[in-house]
Amino acid sequence: MAKNTMFQGEMQNQRNLSSLYLNREIAALEFDRRVLANAANHDIPLLERLRYLCIVSNNLDEFFEIRVAGLKEQIKLNVPGKSPDGWSSTETYHHVSTRAHEIVKTQYHLLNNNLLPELAQHGIHFLQSDEWTPSQQQWIAHYFSEEILPLLTPIGLDPAHPFPRLLNKSLNFAIALSGKDAFGRSSGIAIVQAPRLLPRYIQLPQNLTENPWDFIFLSTILHAWVHTLFPGMNVEGCYQFRVTRNSDLFVDEEEVKNLRLALQGELPQRHFGDAVRLEVADNCSNEMADFLLKQFELNEADLYRVNGPVNLARLQDIVDLINQPLLKFPPFVPGIPAPLAKFNDIFKAIRKNDILLHHPYQSFKPIIQFIETAATDPEVVAIKQTIYRTGLDSDLMEALILAARNGKEVTVVLELMARFDEEANLKWSTKLETVGAHVVYGVVGYKTHAKMAMVVRRENGVLNRYAHLGTGNYHSHTATRYTDFGLLTANQAICEDVNNVFIQLTGLGRQGNLNYLWQAPFTLHKRILEAIQRETSIARANRPAKIIAKMNALLDPEVISGLYEASQAGVKIDLIVRGMCALKPGVAGLSEHIQVRSIVGRFLEHSRIFYFYNDHREEVLLSSADWMERNFYRRIELAFPILDPKLKKRILREGLKYYFNDNHDAWEMDSSGTYRHRKKRGKPHHAQASLIELLKKENPATII
Repeated sequence: MAKNTMFQGEMQNQRNLSSLYLNREIAALEFDRRVLANAANHDIPLLERLRYLCIVSNNLDEFFEIRVAGLKEQIKLNVPGKSPDGWSSTETYHHVSTRAHEIVKTQYHLLNNNLLPELAQHGIHFLQSDEWTPSQQQWIAHYFSEEILPLLTPIGLDPAHPFPRLLNKSLNFAIALSGKDAFGRSSGIAIVQAPRLLPRYIQLPQNLTENPWDFIFLSTILHAWVHTLFPGMNVEGCYQFRVTRNSDLFVDEEEVKNLRLALQGELPQRHFGDAVRLEVADNCSNEMADFLLKQFELNEADLYRVNGPVNLARLQDIVDLINQPLLKFPPFVPGIPAPLAKFNDIFKAIRKNDILLHHPYQSFKPIIQFIETAATDPEVVAIKQTIYRTGLDSDLMEALILAARNGKEVTVVLELMARFDEEANLKWSTKLETVGAHVVYGVVGYKTHAKMAMVVRRENGVLNRYAHLGTGNYHSHTATRYTDFGLLTANQAICEDVNNVFIQLTGLGRQGNLNYLWQAPFTLHKRILEAIQRETSIARANRPAKIIAKMNALLDPEVISGLYEASQAGVKIDLIVRGMCALKPGVAGLSEHIQVRSIVGRFLEHSRIFYFYNDHREEVLLSSADWMERNFYRRIELAFPILDPKLKKRILREGLKYYFNDNHDAWEMDSSGTYRHRKKRGKPHHAQASLIELLKKENPATII
């Protein structure tokens, strides 16, 4: 008990915050370092390494658009206080800037010194202008005059032409000029914006090259012919640049009367928020860089000089374009669970037993079939579903529209504030309402992040419910790239809980008691803390106690505090945290019984699994929520138990055991927040590849 009292005193001592928590922004950048390490890993196929490089660029874009933008806003407003790790916003910003510059430097070093030379060895070239043959130069000149020049609008800066309003993350060129134009003007600087319609790289025709895949960057072409835009003047320099802006939407949900209309008005402004980062070509003159920084009201720390395209994310299309199977991960066809393959009637299969789906190793098609069948089944009377992210092209959403047309009662809780998916969700809301579906936008002040669907079917004169609960979005594309679990069940107690949550979201009323589900913002946080405390009490009674959790992020201070206390009591705690983790593992007297690892592989680890040993009773839950304050207090989230012992064993095996044995994609975290690749001791074990093979054998059916 003395040890616990000491711990509580330390937790209350604000001066020791930095010894208890790691910074979330640095933790996010550390995840990008792990992804970037895959771009340098020669055990990974070459084009997939290029994809990892592009993923880091995408991640950094969003990091600056949201997280760095938020830090800058706090600094600007002089917001008092510190984050749980003890850093102020200014301190965090300076640390973030240093780390981000290091990552970007490593990115371009990998691109220029490793990836591009290796791609060239496989016949994939990105040609510079001094490499063009006369016939290639002639073709490119024609392409410029016919396809590029008509779309360009050079803007010479003078009192009548101020610095243009540039779109977020658009490709632009700053041109240094000398001489006078036809009107005698000599501003010295012009801006050329590359229209979004233009491809960022162009493939040369096969008859002009000996290589199977020769490309030229749009920036290379424009550099070669930029002088044609300024006849009679001298081009002293041409520098590509890109500005990243604050893209976090602000809609005061408590003030607006119509959230959809307010969001429609706010979306166009997303592209013109305050600047937070400036990327320029590494050959950009200091004078031009200073000029651009001044225009965007940025400082030197916000400037990123790069040796290559300013937007590496655009190269991801190359990976999909090039048909070189040996340079990519081996393809596989996800299987269909045997219970579903045996029955033509999906409802009969679900009535017989709960069905667990493990994506992407098992197909997402059964989820689509669940809704498509309900849309046309004459016995189905109602369908209810939450939608957070689903994409612009969605068979599942089309099935809901068909169901409404067929006279079913269709209710969709559509989250309009799903970041960067707002526009897609707005379009689906219009389509659904047009056919008579009930569309609601959740609860003001809370994002509806829970993944649940319910079908009500009349069977032998009685209305029965069927439900799907998941850890991932109803998105067919991400279901092939993210690891997630989904449960199809006809358990009426669970289905009753699902129905009550839908009533809560669409109607008005007080929180009701649920049979099995843990729900944020009401009970999820409390139940998790209680489960941790229960293991702590069991350990103090000298009985075996264990906690295993798998999630995307672990940041909530109260949960971390509970885990520290459990560790001190002797609870063995194993955590798989893909991304941000503020907990410090392995600290003597604090967290020596806690291990943290991260899996960064072919698929994005996205499932959330919570396991509590519970005196041999082994409680297993799946959830839509990470252990973050926003998920506990500002979102509608669900955690649902796995009741079937066979399915519980599957989750322990497929979702946890395989990952703890992994010595291929696993990184282990130390108390400083530093990750190191797990050493390959003994037999090689690659969790994701092994699961592909395991579920291929157990689920041979591939057509549903």
